[in-house]
Order: sequence, then structure tokens, then C-alpha cells
Amino acid sequence: MQIAPKGEQARSNAALPKARTLIEALPWLERFHGKTVVIKFGGNAMVDEDLKAAFAQDVVFLRYAGLHPVVVHGGGPQISAQLDKLGLESSFTAGLRVTTPETMDVVRMVLAGQVQRELVGLLNTHGPFAVGMTGEDAHTMTAVKRYAVVDGEQVDIGLVGDIVNIEAGAVKALIADGRIPVISSIARGADGHVYNINADTAASALAAALGAEMLVVLTDVEGLYKDWPNSDDVISQLTASELEEMLPTLASGMLPKMEGCLRAVRSGVGTARVLDGRVQHSLLLEIFTDEGIGTMVVPDDDTTVLGGLA
Repeated sequence: MQIAPKGEQARSNAALPKARTLIEALPWLERFHGKTVVIKFGGNAMVDEDLKAAFAQDVVFLRYAGLHPVVVHGGGPQISAQLDKLGLESSFTAGLRVTTPETMDVVRMVLAGQVQRELVGLLNTHGPFAVGMTGEDAHTMTAVKRYAVVDGEQVDIGLVGDIVNIEAGAVKALIADGRIPVISSIARGADGHVYNINADTAASALAAALGAEMLVVLTDVEGLYKDWPNSDDVISQLTASELEEMLPTLASGMLPKMEGCLRAVRSGVGTARVLDGRVQHSLLLEIFTDEGIGTMVVPDDDTTVLGGLA
């Protein structure tokens, strides 16, 4: 019997953690093969070059691993920067961007012409996968005008919309063709106007319409905190009813994300996640490891207690 030299044994042993990582991913690969994952792309992950590249790698990895990723994106920082450059006012009411017709022109230009194209390009450095579209295309998303509520009163904030219908046929056709849809969160209304849609809301509605296994929301915090700002302990898992009870206490920035998660699981999506997009490869850490790194929202009848995906 031949005995490997000590140097070769050392190299072999050093590689063992990589093998263990792959084996840890096996149950999740089996469970989610062929399932649809809707990912809301936002926060610092959108403006940091290294994070953008890592996100693109994660999404393509999901595709090669047999999952069906769908990306929905906004572009708040980029829109604000372009408005400033053009000398147009950028203001918010109740956490929503006041969207005049002039602002809406900028929103469409930035989302479909800048953010989406950059993300499609990053994904397609790994293969001919990504196809960009907007909620306007093929009537994928139909919206109605949305009003902000301030002190119990409705406030007109312009061309801001809520989604009332999803026609997911075009997205399903791209998935069936092995593509990765990349969708900008703008939608046309029956009144002919084009509306600016909160990307968290758009991702939630699309996940429900696609019957997705999971909704993943990337943001700039570690997850949902138990008692912010008094504590930075993150809730690893909670039910839809538990989340519903917490909604009135949430900060305005977190509210639409968690409302979207609640709406998704109440509409048949298997689980909804909030992840820290500032962590490189957070998608893979959440989906393919036992511990997970974010907050998971599960239906009320789900008895799973896991750090990773249910």
C-alpha cells in the first residue's frame, strides 16, 4: 500500500472544509431544485461595485444549481443622484418618493436605462442568462394611483402606484427558456399613466403570482430587530401573525419590506427572507447553509425551526 507524502496529506486535509460546505448544501439543493426564487435587489448592494459583482455571482450560481431566480430592482440612490444632477427636487412623504411627471421621466430612464442594464451586464458576464424588462412590458404589472397617509389624511404624492394585477406569462416564458428575468419596478395603470412602484411591493406581488418558493429582500440591516433601537438582536424566524403584530412598531424604511414579506407568505409563497445585502454572498449563505443569516417569515401553520431556509 502506498502512503501519500506528508505534504500531500496536508493539502488534502486543508481541502476538507470545502467538501463539508458542499455537503451541507446538499439538502437545500435537493429541496429547492426547480423552485422559483424572487429576489428584491436594493440597498448598498446596488452601489458598491464588489457587492454588485458578488450578487451577480450568487444569482448565476442559483441558476446553475437548478433554481429559477427572478430579480426585481429599484434604484433609489441612483434616482436621487440623477435628480440632483438635473436640478430637480427630490422629496419623500411617509417614506414614498413624491413623483411628478418630470421625476417619473427620470425614474424610467434610471431604472430601465441604467440600473437594469448594468445588472443585466453583470449577470451576463457568466453566460447568456439575464433578460431585462419592466413592469410595463407585456402588461406584467398593472397599477393604480397610491396616496400617502399623513396624520390620518390622504396626501397626493404624484405618480406613485400600487400593483393591482400581475400577468406573469412573459416572466414564466423567460424562466422556461432558462433565462434570469431582471425587472424594473415601474408599471402602467389602466388610466394610461406610468407609475413608480416600491420595489419591495413589486417583488412581493410577483413572488405571489409566480407561486415562488421564496421571496428574498436584500437591505442594509442584518434582519428584523427584536427591539430596535434598544437592542440589535435579530429575529431569525417568526410567523406571519407574529409579524403582523409587529408592523405598527416598525420604522418607515423597514415597513414596506416586512409588509411585502407578510403579503407574500399570506399569498402562498413558501417563505420570505430579509437579508443584509452588505454581506458578500449573503444569498448563498442564507439558502445553502444550515444557520442562515437573516430573518425568515413563515406561514402560521409552519412548524419548522431552522436558521436556514424552511
